[in-house]
Amino acid sequence: MQILVDADACPVKEIIVRLAKCKEIPVTMLIDTAHELNDGYSCVVTVDKGADSVDFALIGLLKSKDIVVTGDYGLAAMALGKGAQVIHPNGWVYCNENMDRLLMERHLNAKARRASNRIKGPAKRTKEDDDKFATTLSQMIG
Repeated sequence: MQILVDADACPVKEIIVRLAKCKEIPVTMLIDTAHELNDGYSCVVTVDKGADSVDFALIGLLKSKDIVVTGDYGLAAMALGKGAQVIHPNGWVYCNENMDRLLMERHLNAKARRASNRIKGPAKRTKEDDDKFATTLSQMIG
């Protein structure tokens, strides 16, 4: 098992590294060339900047039973299809039961953005979000 992270805008990288180090679980952080990362523990994979380039690289490295951390619903759906456990940075778990609803919400939000309707952005990140993520990831890695 390893933890693969869609790391470009991931707010929980430090939590992932801290928990993975305790269990000696390898972590691979995937970023594009617009970002820079060196946490001293993770393997960092840098890919060309482009639409979904990190997503496709992550899926290429993914094996069944790995853990994926992402806020991207499309990437989460692909990872579930390959047998991974997938967690959102806010600490909730993607599963087959919630994926259709999430993908529909993503589609409707994209449609509203194209029509120039304003969409409220995500709520400000809280300590409770970090705590929930840490608890859920701890449970996943055992």
